[in-house]
Amino acid sequence: MRTLNLGILAHVDAGKTSLTERLLFDAGVIDKLGSVDTGSTQTDSLELERQRGITIRAAVVSFTIGDTVVNLIDTPGHPDFIAEVERVLGLLDAAVVVVSAVEGVQAQTRVLIRALRRLAVPFLFFINKVDRLGARYDDVLGAIATQLPVRPIAMSTVIDAGSKLARVEAFDPGREPLFTALCEALAENDDALLGDYVQVPDRLTIERLQRSLADQVARGLVHPAFAGAATTGVGVAALTSAIATMLPHRPLDPDGPVVGKIFKIERGWGGEKLSYIYLTSGTIQLRQYLHLPKGPARVTGIHVFEAGRIHSVASVRAGQIARISGLGGARIGDAVGIDLPSVAHANFAPPTLETRVLARRPSDHAALWLALNQLAEQDPLINLRRNEEVNEVFVSLYGEVQKEVIQSTLLTDFGLEASFEESTVICVERLVGTGTGLEIIFKDPNPFIATVGLRVEPRPAGAGNSFALEVDVGQMPASFYRAVEETVFETLKQGICGWQVIDCHVAMTAARQSSPTSTAADFRQLTPLVLATALSAAQTVVCEPVDRFYIETPAATLNGLLTLLAKSGASTKDSTVANDVVRLEGTIASVMIQSIQQQVPALTSGLGTMESSFDHYAPVTGPQRSRRRSGADPFNRAEYLLRMRRNLAGTNPPSEKEN
Repeated sequence: MRTLNLGILAHVDAGKTSLTERLLFDAGVIDKLGSVDTGSTQTDSLELERQRGITIRAAVVSFTIGDTVVNLIDTPGHPDFIAEVERVLGLLDAAVVVVSAVEGVQAQTRVLIRALRRLAVPFLFFINKVDRLGARYDDVLGAIATQLPVRPIAMSTVIDAGSKLARVEAFDPGREPLFTALCEALAENDDALLGDYVQVPDRLTIERLQRSLADQVARGLVHPAFAGAATTGVGVAALTSAIATMLPHRPLDPDGPVVGKIFKIERGWGGEKLSYIYLTSGTIQLRQYLHLPKGPARVTGIHVFEAGRIHSVASVRAGQIARISGLGGARIGDAVGIDLPSVAHANFAPPTLETRVLARRPSDHAALWLALNQLAEQDPLINLRRNEEVNEVFVSLYGEVQKEVIQSTLLTDFGLEASFEESTVICVERLVGTGTGLEIIFKDPNPFIATVGLRVEPRPAGAGNSFALEVDVGQMPASFYRAVEETVFETLKQGICGWQVIDCHVAMTAARQSSPTSTAADFRQLTPLVLATALSAAQTVVCEPVDRFYIETPAATLNGLLTLLAKSGASTKDSTVANDVVRLEGTIASVMIQSIQQQVPALTSGLGTMESSFDHYAPVTGPQRSRRRSGADPFNRAEYLLRMRRNLAGTNPPSEKEN
């Protein structure tokens, strides 16, 4: 038996959860098809998912196709829950991208395809809802080819598309029109096949074409496209066969060292932490200690997903997805095993909105903070920020739907009534140049028993923050260097103007201690001052998020729309006209998106549509934007040192002499 980790990905409402239900039903895992509309689907288990008819949390279910065990992962389609998709992509062997035959290629479709291509995850297309009124199978297939960086191959045709009588006929690879389409597509990347196609076409057997097709699908060179209707099952059989025969799986070694990754965390009924782990090597036994970044943890319970159910077992082997209890210090994204690989870089943009959260009852403020921390623990791309001086709590978001979900979850799961203020855009800071800072031990004005020297320099856009040591690591305990590194990353969360500093490299250029007097606390408290000096020398520029937008509108309504975009500071990159329909693509500051989306229906008589997704950060034009800081401010030396003295006097902490 081989194991395939399969993701079902799509823009919201394309029908991916319905496709999941159909695959489970056809595999005999469930006896009755669930419905998104009635909230009875197998993978949408949260009450909010059933109420709203959308997927919020990634769900896992396992079934078998022939000799292939499929771990199917149903992911959210709404862009507000892109963090769930982010965590799943690294686990996938392959994916099925669902596109609606009615709505066609949408904003989230583009985001997902870019991420799959970047991670080299092979995928197929399933053009769904061919039986719905307005289905445009051929047009959507053409849009996939022209609007996405893919090479689709139509594996079927649709008869009576857009009606309840719609049916799908799978093409025979040995006959036209698929034979020529396959040969031409595959020959682009296979010289031997090209030579035979031109000179000796009789050599091109069905078996040879199928082997070449599977090979090129695995390498992401071609993308077979199937058609159907998930709710009725039309066309799904051909897709199921392709999942088992065309998609690659990764080699697994159940006898090797334990290697896996935690991609999801939940809380059980008693509040215990439940960690979802995909194991690529080795076997985990009950009561075994697992190596995690925060130290070893003992497994107290194992549940695995098999044949559509989850049940308790004594061990889990490579290729299985397990829900494990007992890993109290686990975090999403943690690698599991002795040789812990580096954490992969995020494939999606961070949230760009922030809102202030208020407890309706002042006495619930502490409980609200704890509850939000539990929610953030389940979604690490949701950042929390707290200003204790004025008792304020802020949460970052991807969109307004996510805000509503968090508000509802706080009430249903924690019994907390909370209100959310209007969302504001989160800016960032980028370095302008290079800067240095240095504080020397026993030399004024340094009040700490430590020497710290730091240099900051900009990194390429999207590279993230990094830290490196350019000193002799043997002259101090490792814990002192670790204290500096941790404090650097924490301090970068609030730059000169109060926004997070991104794409910044920090190098430690000087270090010295006085044994046995120096403590890790000296280095933790001194580092923010040195880093603030370096950042001030380098200077930063505040940048705001910019979205890429896609607008389709009747040609007759174009002038009014262009006027609105121009007034809003939009930059139009591309435009096409076909059948009196104009398609515009461009960029605009994220802060303007909501206003434009509200005006598009009126300007286009309700016929225009607008989609948007984060594209990049750009320097803010106009007045400098700043954000009120939380905690001690290292850019104000006098205030910072006063705060440190007060904290020391108030807490009187024990000595931190670490070895």
